[in-house]
Amino acid sequence: MAEMQSQTAAGTEPTLNATPAAIEEIKRLIGRQPDPEGVMLRVGVKGGGCSGLTYNMSFDRTVGEFDRTFTFDGLTVVVDTKSLVYMAGTTIDFSAEILNGGFKFKNPKAVRGCGCGTSFSV
Repeated sequence: MAEMQSQTAAGTEPTLNATPAAIEEIKRLIGRQPDPEGVMLRVGVKGGGCSGLTYNMSFDRTVGEFDRTFTFDGLTVVVDTKSLVYMAGTTIDFSAEILNGGFKFKNPKAVRGCGCGTSFSV
């Protein structure tokens, strides 16, 4: 499955990637919002989970001073710079499989993960 590189990241700057399947599903979910205009996906990490750090995803309408934005086929993804340290090079993917389906983070910095795929350590 092909990845879509961010249109705003360049050179050696930390980047985030998304597969076409993830982009399509995120756009579908945004379209179900009461007022989808201006809605962006916010991704990040926080302490917790069985491996030390856990991924989080939410919808947002604002970009903060310490946020980076990435654009994939008209979809804006926002990540704070602190989370980007742990997520640089990560690809967001989506699978509609009944078992083990959902969003997946393929993080090259993760040295260990848990069975559920939502927490990791670097």
